[in-house]
Amino acid sequence: MFKYDGLKKILFMFDPETAHTLGEFSLRVLPFLRSINNYMTARNFIRSDDLKQEIFGVTFENPVGLGAGFDKNATMVKAMPALGFGFTEIGTMTPKPQEGNAKPRLFRHPEQKTLQNAMGFNNEGSFVVAKNLKKVFPADIPVGANIGKNKSTPQEHALSDYKILINRFKEISDYLVINISSPNTPNLRDLQNEAFITELFTMAKSLTHKPVLLKIAPDMEAKVAIELCKTAVKSGAAGIIATNTTIDYSLVPHPKSIGGLSGEVLAQKSYELFQAIAKELYGKTVLISVGGISNAEEAYKRLKAGASLVQCYTGLIFEGPGMVREINLGLLKLMHKDGFKNIKDVIGSDLKK
Repeated sequence: MFKYDGLKKILFMFDPETAHTLGEFSLRVLPFLRSINNYMTARNFIRSDDLKQEIFGVTFENPVGLGAGFDKNATMVKAMPALGFGFTEIGTMTPKPQEGNAKPRLFRHPEQKTLQNAMGFNNEGSFVVAKNLKKVFPADIPVGANIGKNKSTPQEHALSDYKILINRFKEISDYLVINISSPNTPNLRDLQNEAFITELFTMAKSLTHKPVLLKIAPDMEAKVAIELCKTAVKSGAAGIIATNTTIDYSLVPHPKSIGGLSGEVLAQKSYELFQAIAKELYGKTVLISVGGISNAEEAYKRLKAGASLVQCYTGLIFEGPGMVREINLGLLKLMHKDGFKNIKDVIGSDLKK
């Protein structure tokens, strides 16, 4: 397997968004290069009965997934097993195509292994994304669809955007995620209130039997976040994803004044909020942890705190295509060392003490 450090040096010579475009092109092409794709899948995709779970009525061969924001237009789904991911989440998609915010809008903080993104839900629109997704669904791994409202849609009509999106993706995804926590669409986080969440998930439940999850921001007080999550679950949410990016710019030196931070600096903040939510909701709904996870130790910590699944994104940029393999192999070592035979025994073990 090639050393990623050399390739990273080349990629980091480019603007971050250009580097992402190059990466996307490579991953779109990869499934057609069968010998390389098969080799990478055989090496990186860890299959073990000890890691396997049935969630939402589908099989997750391992608990490490790709977080939303990387594959915005469902163009890389077939390549994800070659990177080792046990599931993937596409989007965020909006009903109509959206250019996103003005460039530059993606920045690296290499010393902190952190990205700052102000992308603004740039995507080709739900019609095109659905067309792409239909070509590959059902996929070799579970696929989630992360959905958000258009920037131009007034707050009072936000519900109609989510209705369009749920209807468009409910038959071509294994689960859906309501994104009202991105910091890059003006006033979007204002929708993180009990009245809107109640109305939203009541509507979602009437539209589909597919699991619909809520993704929340890390920047609210734990007490408020817990109540919002409880409201969502009571109204029909099948799970909670915690957390999105943070606007706590004190976490990095010389931050930009826009966008959200992801990567290692988010780890502690994300973990603490997830832990608080899990103490209230573990065993009552599916919990997925995301934010600063790039190694087995951090993933293991989230699982013990109550996460059934974890997601990565920024870590992939800094650690490379072997990262997920190392996380899953590390998880097996850690759980066996602690006497756990199966991942189900790990999940929530800190809460059972």
